[in-house]
Amino acid sequence: MSIDLAVIPVAGHGTRLLPATKSQPKEMLPVGRKPVVQYVAEELARSGMNRLLFITGARKTAIENHFDEDGELNSFLRHSGKENELAELDFEHCDIKYFYTRQRRQLGLGHAISCAQSFVGDQSFVVALGDSIIGIHAESDIVRRMVTVQEETQADVVIAFEEVPHADVSQYGIAQPKHFSGDVFELESVVEKPDPQEAPSNLAVAARYVFRPVIFEALAKTRPGKGGEIQLTDAIERILEEGGKGIGVRLAPQEHRYDIGNFESYFRAFVEFALADPVYGQGLQTHLKARWTTG
Repeated sequence: MSIDLAVIPVAGHGTRLLPATKSQPKEMLPVGRKPVVQYVAEELARSGMNRLLFITGARKTAIENHFDEDGELNSFLRHSGKENELAELDFEHCDIKYFYTRQRRQLGLGHAISCAQSFVGDQSFVVALGDSIIGIHAESDIVRRMVTVQEETQADVVIAFEEVPHADVSQYGIAQPKHFSGDVFELESVVEKPDPQEAPSNLAVAARYVFRPVIFEALAKTRPGKGGEIQLTDAIERILEEGGKGIGVRLAPQEHRYDIGNFESYFRAFVEFALADPVYGQGLQTHLKARWTTG
């Protein structure tokens, strides 16, 4: 049976985006017209996922509220003749089942994924980080390609990678391919935040994964690292060291990763998405040009 389940970790505090994230999840910050996590959910839906499990935490109920159907609001818009606004809520009616569970303690991304074990059971599944959009307006099929690769190869781990400037590799988990052979390649290892002079490539982990359930056993054996957190990269490395199969899939050039992790990346993402808006983008571009020329 094809993979139809995606786990979306959204439990982080978002401290690098304070004070904007003091009372709302960073995943609910708007980028263009939609909150970040809606782009992620819509990308997954287009890729064939029909069950989404959110790993939430404290102060994250806004995410659950967002994906609920709001009958009162829908009725108000319908009876007020606001059909255009009503159409903006069509995502509520997608053929997706939403589930939620708590990461009760902040013990890292690896621990967050382990919270999904009882729900996932013995099936393979997708992980999509809830603060990262792939492609402008999430127009990406990277997850579909990764699922296809996993089903064809029966790999234990499939990871999306994006090319980054070589000087920036120390900020990411970096692929060490066994062989460079195009956009799909077997992994020797994943090196966490290497020195640029020692990095095996400039291919950075890009917030999308496909796992077989073996990841849970690896996470259970992974010792906490800095800050007492269980690192997902350490568990992946354990699988590869013990002879498991890992595959990397390179993002296409138009599938840039928008990581909403700090204000610099958030501002850039918002501007790019706003400029690409089919209704308001041209007007914003004109406004920015005028501001630029007048100082």
